[in-house]
Amino acid sequence: MNMKKLRDSQHTWREDFPILQQRTSQGARLAYLDNGATSQKPQVVLDAIRNYYQEDNANVHRGVYELSARATEAYESARSFMSSFLGAARSEEIIFVRGATEAINLVAQSYLLPNCKPQDEIILSVMEHHANIVPWQVVANEKNLRIRVVPIDEAGNLDMKTFYGFLNEKTKMVALTHISNVLGTVNPISEIVQASHKVGAKVLIDGAQAAPHMPVDVRDLGVDFYTFSGHKTFGPTGIGVLYAPYDLLASMVPYQTGGSMIERVSFAGTTYATPPLRFEAGTPNISGAVGMAEACRYIEEVGYDAIQQHEHKMLQLMEEVFASFPKITTFGHSVNKVAMVSFVYEDVHAHDVATILDAHGVAVRAGHHCCMPLIEHFGVPATTRASLAFYNDENDIHALQRGLHAIREMFDG
Repeated sequence: MNMKKLRDSQHTWREDFPILQQRTSQGARLAYLDNGATSQKPQVVLDAIRNYYQEDNANVHRGVYELSARATEAYESARSFMSSFLGAARSEEIIFVRGATEAINLVAQSYLLPNCKPQDEIILSVMEHHANIVPWQVVANEKNLRIRVVPIDEAGNLDMKTFYGFLNEKTKMVALTHISNVLGTVNPISEIVQASHKVGAKVLIDGAQAAPHMPVDVRDLGVDFYTFSGHKTFGPTGIGVLYAPYDLLASMVPYQTGGSMIERVSFAGTTYATPPLRFEAGTPNISGAVGMAEACRYIEEVGYDAIQQHEHKMLQLMEEVFASFPKITTFGHSVNKVAMVSFVYEDVHAHDVATILDAHGVAVRAGHHCCMPLIEHFGVPATTRASLAFYNDENDIHALQRGLHAIREMFDG
């Protein structure tokens, strides 16, 4: 792959993604603006997955034959790369999970549940994805914990004054998103971590929306837990990573049990393997790990500087388009945000907006985006969200504009 050419042309970036070369059933060029839900996969990722199945497919860790050894090497090499990608101290600090959702459930059940007592507190925010709300509610209901919810200001930033006011000696867990999947707001994670640690709280950060757009160094951030999903980061579905310092992982009980995560089993009792295998019961998603690592390697080759520069340009162009439609209201105006915009078109339901845009080849998301508390905060039933990746270009934004013009002609006369 000619990476210099990659950096020289946004169109070349698009050409690396086979699915983006298709025409829709209406004959339109596909303008894929639903990257907040899932991203597309470059050819190198598709090749890596195919090559694994064609050349190395076997179960890992237990086989002594060559094929199994190659599969194990591919899987553990993927872990090692993800460790480097996140700036972890060692590869054993990376747990492969099905995605950020499983990772958060794992931490809720394996860390918080055994380590909390009644009246302890959990801090969340109104902008959290359901995956970073419900697992904590389950533990809170079981152990009689209190959940405190940080609000946002008019621009879509966390109300940090309220956050600081919530912190106290009862705070056991602070679980916040790195980037809102509705607003695009980038939260001040280092500041949050430092303040939380002063009261002895652990911090979990949901990085599902961050990793596709910005570099993440877990040790620099100082987080206790960090997670993101492969499918939002140009990799396959059904795979993700959870980072935690090794000593913290070693102190935790397993989330699931079965094969691979044991040291010794007898009917008298069982001892568990050390991390990371302690938290990877059963046959893992080997090809998923290989594909995710290749996707993140691709991101590194493209370069976050190039990604951020291009996405900022596309965000500005998209915001100009929305501003030209008086009946459109957008949400999330933080000065520190990534390239996504949630909006409502006056008197037109979000699902109708998305359906009409689809007829013009524009793929967007409509609904509550698994953030019902935030959508209710804005007093609307749903929003339409256009979320960008570095392979989006001006043609995609122009297609969005044409679709919005069609909506105006249809409903405004």
